[in-house]
Amino acid sequence: MAIKIFIDQGHNPSGVNAGAEGFGLREQDITYAVGIELAAILNADSRFEARTSRTSPEQSLGYSNTSSLAERVRLANSWPADYFISIHCNANENPAINGTECYVYQNYTQSYYLAERILPAIVSRLSTKNNGVRINPSLYVLRRTNMPSTLVELAYITNSEDAKKLSTRQYDFAYAIYDGILDYFGFTV
Repeated sequence: MAIKIFIDQGHNPSGVNAGAEGFGLREQDITYAVGIELAAILNADSRFEARTSRTSPEQSLGYSNTSSLAERVRLANSWPADYFISIHCNANENPAINGTECYVYQNYTQSYYLAERILPAIVSRLSTKNNGVRINPSLYVLRRTNMPSTLVELAYITNSEDAKKLSTRQYDFAYAIYDGILDYFGFTV
């Protein structure tokens, strides 16, 4: 039986729960594209079955920030997914801040171990700075999902080098997440 992975492309295309912006890029466009690439890679591997929260670039989930997050969690829980990966781009007022990090609900859980595999895979493939696996129990999608969940901040949309990678290497980000997933399960390509 295939391992079911729910890919949440963070943020809506506009309005409620729209994401960060930088260097002419919009977080919601990057997360949508990386999520679609990752789903295609996973679905081409018979060991996995993947679904995405947004099935088209124009699709919006919910009517407020809370309802948007709740709908993403509902879709994953009702499937039910075995794992949940939420894809985001980070932002900071300081344009020098850069790198990749993963957030999980708590230390030393399956979520944590999955994040520990995804993070170095992205850093290795894209030469981003490793900002570590961080604990954040306040994040709704990590708190309310019924399966191991991680939120991946691919890179900083407000840093020029990171933004360049986000705009031109979306497939590489997706493939790196896939590499991390394979490593977590002890699978080979």
